[in-house]
Amino acid sequence: MKPAYIEARKNPDRPMTTISMRLPEDIIGDLKRIAPMLGMSGYQPLIRFFISKGLRASLVELHGSQWERLADVLRQRGMDDEQVADIIAEARNGKPDLDSTSEHRKAA
Repeated sequence: MKPAYIEARKNPDRPMTTISMRLPEDIIGDLKRIAPMLGMSGYQPLIRFFISKGLRASLVELHGSQWERLADVLRQRGMDDEQVADIIAEARNGKPDLDSTSEHRKAA
């Protein structure tokens, strides 16, 4: 069974927000060139498609996993998403992300 947050993504009227990101011009050119070949109206819908596809694959991989359960428990204990992500990354990689850890210490 898929979690509610995945099911909610089927709603085409979800609120949108604007972001800005820098991409190399050749990548934009390639996106513009292949978008119509894939039935897309432009390169931005194609970017959204690629992001959604990768995100769905990651969510499926993580759904029900020990990492998702750990993240839920950490959030229930009051940790914010950034702390949870750092802890899970450290547990998965076997070593702390020193750049991230030092930033947390400075902020504390």
